[in-house]
Amino acid sequence: MSFEKELRVGVAGLGAVGKTLVRSLDAGIFGLKLGAVAVRDPGKAAETMAALKTPVPVVAIADLAEYADVVVECAPAELVPDIAEPVLRAGKTVIVLSVGALLDRMDLVETARRYGGQIIVPTGALLGLDAVTAAAEGKINSVRMVTRKPVRGLVGAPFLVENKINIDDITSPVQIFAGTAREAAKGFPANLNVVVALALAGIGPDLTQLEIWADPALTRNTHVIEVDSDAASFSMSIQNIPTENPKTGRITAQSVLAALRKLRSPIRVGT
Repeated sequence: MSFEKELRVGVAGLGAVGKTLVRSLDAGIFGLKLGAVAVRDPGKAAETMAALKTPVPVVAIADLAEYADVVVECAPAELVPDIAEPVLRAGKTVIVLSVGALLDRMDLVETARRYGGQIIVPTGALLGLDAVTAAAEGKINSVRMVTRKPVRGLVGAPFLVENKINIDDITSPVQIFAGTAREAAKGFPANLNVVVALALAGIGPDLTQLEIWADPALTRNTHVIEVDSDAASFSMSIQNIPTENPKTGRITAQSVLAALRKLRSPIRVGT
């Protein structure tokens, strides 16, 4: 691998994660440079783009692959196919954060295979995916995750709306969901990309079990994962500090930056 040529990075979406990535890339990361940004409303991107040291174009989502070697999806889940497909057909790499959207569009994996592209799912707000993917080389018996979130990080989720579950005034922890990762991805599309990443790393979305609790006393998103396999049994716990968007942890953007650095780093640590 030659490190002489910088990889151009495109960012789709300028929410909390997208803004962090754009600013970090503009500040300088070895082997990488910001190539372009795509947003639905260019007017809302004006302030962020004006502050960059090195200006880059704001382009349509469909055109982003022309300006980038790697595209990071930081957009609403329904836009994942529109963002990913042109990139994969160009034989390039897309980093998907709204990983729950992949469950209904696994044909994108075949598109990547056919055209020589790649889909990367970063660790995001989770931990220990290296251990899970290693365990999956053998036999995993069970994967269970328990998520506890502040109320404001869950309000408005489709599962709550459809089932008329009101958590606005709860005064103690309430379990609001128990089921599979696939069911959680449909019911909580903006909240539970982490469990889908866990499922794809391990035994799949129909065998990975999840509980979700709303806790009015919490200020951080917490996840506890328990895995039992023929190679190891292990448990992991993480407490994530939210961004200004209560559904997204600060570590999510840092996870993407770490994944991007690995693409060009002369030394790579981790599976």
